[in-house]
Amino acid sequence: MIYSVKGKLIVKELGFAVIECGGVGYGCKTSYNTVSQLGELGSEAMLYTYLYVREDVVELFGFATLQELNCFKLLISVSGVGPKAATAILSDVTPERFALLVASGDSKAFTKTKGIGAKTAQRLVLELKDKISSESISGSISADAAELSHIAAGAASSSVAEALEALMVLGYSQGEAAPILSKLDQSLSTQELIKETLRLMAAKNMR
Repeated sequence: MIYSVKGKLIVKELGFAVIECGGVGYGCKTSYNTVSQLGELGSEAMLYTYLYVREDVVELFGFATLQELNCFKLLISVSGVGPKAATAILSDVTPERFALLVASGDSKAFTKTKGIGAKTAQRLVLELKDKISSESISGSISADAAELSHIAAGAASSSVAEALEALMVLGYSQGEAAPILSKLDQSLSTQELIKETLRLMAAKNMR
C-alpha cells in the first residue's frame, strides 16, 4: 500500500499532479483544493495517497492533508459515490466545510457540485451521519465522564454538538475531540470551534 508520496513536483494540472520519487513519477488524481496548495513545478511536494482498485481500473489519488484523504474515503464508502464524484465534492468544499455540512445534515449544499443530484446528496448525508452515530456508540471513548458530560451540556448550543460530529467526520475520535472542545468558549460558532480544535490538536502533535 502506498501511504504517501514525497518528491519533486513535475506536473500540476486541474485535478492531477505528478510527483517524482526516486526517478519514478507518481500520477495522482486529486481535488482542486489540493492542487491549489501545491507549490511551483520543481518544488518539493507531498501527498497522502489512496490506491483505488477495481476489476478494470487502478488509480492513485493524492491529497494535501490527512483530513481531505479521510473525507475522500468516507465519500467513496457511500453507495453511488465514486472517486470522480468524491474529488469533485472536495474540489468545491474544504474538509472542514464538508464535515460541517454532514454534521448539520445540509444535503442541499452538496447538489451544487456538478453530477451530484438531490437523491445522492441525501443518501450521502444519511449514510455518513449514521456511520458517525454508530462509531460514537461503539468506538473507544477515552475522555473522562466529566468532560463528556460537559460536551453533552454544551450540546444545548448546537454548535458544540455539530463541531464534535464534524471532527469525527474528519477522522478524529470522540475521545480526542471532546476534551479539547470542553475547554473552548462554548459561544463560538461551529466553524470557529472546529478550526480552534484542529489548531490545538496540531500544536499538541508538534510537541
